Amino acid sequence: MKLLIVPHKTNEAIPYSLLLLADETQEAIDKYIYESKLFYAYTKLNPIPIGVIALYQVSSSVLEIKNIAIDNQEQNKGYGKQLIDFSIQYATENLYKELIVGTGDTSSQSINFYLKNGFQPYNIRPNFFLENYPFPIYENGKQMQHMILFKRII
Repeated sequence: MKLLIVPHKTNEAIPYSLLLLADETQEAIDKYIYESKLFYAYTKLNPIPIGVIALYQVSSSVLEIKNIAIDNQEQNKGYGKQLIDFSIQYATENLYKELIVGTGDTSSQSINFYLKNGFQPYNIRPNFFLENYPFPIYENGKQMQHMILFKRII
């Protein structure tokens, strides 16, 4: 099913319940969300958003996906790929040259998702999750430490 992707309106509440699927704390989200372009994803059958993507301008040529999330009940249906495709289209239309995204070093599902969608690893932010979160984050039974950065040339 094709998603309807619409921009966030300034009078709408921030959809923290969706954003928290991809980030650990509201405080972490608040560090980027107000400077990002936020978009909601809807299916034709549901008036409530089932997904969200936050795009942040790093520079005139680089756009970063700060947050991308699909409701747990709606995952593995191709909706995440549709949000990636939307971000590529948005980047192209706005003349960006690169699309970047970061994920945790223990996030094997996210790492595979980005690789499958044409992103390549290009850098690591050492100790990012140890230094930027007030508590340890565990995924797949391991403590998350480093952020792996991925890039896709537009």
